[in-house]
Amino acid sequence: MAQVCQITGKRRNVGMNVSHSHIRTKKRSDPNLHVKRFWVAGENRWVRLRVSTHGLRIINKRGIEAVLRDLRARGEHV
Repeated sequence: MAQVCQITGKRRNVGMNVSHSHIRTKKRSDPNLHVKRFWVAGENRWVRLRVSTHGLRIINKRGIEAVLRDLRARGEHV
């Protein structure tokens, strides 16, 4: 399962840990993702989305129906 937010497109970030002696090792930062169910009153059903916390803030601000409309416009199956 891909670690990608369905709303914002946030995904894993890869960077380097740099020690005092300047030895570099790879590290990765995962987005803060949650699988959430949202009730869509217009469709009278639940929708499950994998969203980051930033995506949750977008849903709170714009509303789930507007966000779903944008997801479907870019061709994502919801």
